[in-house]
Amino acid sequence: MTAPNALDHVRPVFRRIITWGAVLAVGLAVVGGVVGLLVAGGPGLVGGLLGAVLSVVFLGLTAVSVLVALRVSGGQMISGAFFGIVMGTWLLKFIVFIVVLVLLRDRDWVDFPVLAIVIIAGVVGSLVIDVVAVAKARIPIGVELPGDSASPEKDAPRN
Repeated sequence: MTAPNALDHVRPVFRRIITWGAVLAVGLAVVGGVVGLLVAGGPGLVGGLLGAVLSVVFLGLTAVSVLVALRVSGGQMISGAFFGIVMGTWLLKFIVFIVVLVLLRDRDWVDFPVLAIVIIAGVVGSLVIDVVAVAKARIPIGVELPGDSASPEKDAPRN
């Protein structure tokens, strides 16, 4: 038995994640920007907006990497290509994240605490979005359960 092709079933879930992620980014930009502006002035505003942008870029990269990996692997989530693309993207995100934080650490034009708080809020928000979207998804797993077959002989009791 081959594994079910997940591409058609997973694509709508990750599109929903990307859409909700965009809504999260707008909310983070507005709240983070306004709070940052009130707390730390111009650098706080920049920190809030930059944190929102980074959050949505990282969330989007995850969803896009899964969609690309599914397409490349022919919808087989147990493929090495699937795991290679998803894990490679995760590693790239991690490296880029560290580099961005190191580059922005001592800049006067960005308030680092506001940036960090907005990024943390974005990570928590994206995790909530992922969990809710996947939990509400109705993705078939390709397993035949008792009573699913059309032939009555399969379900008849054995002597």
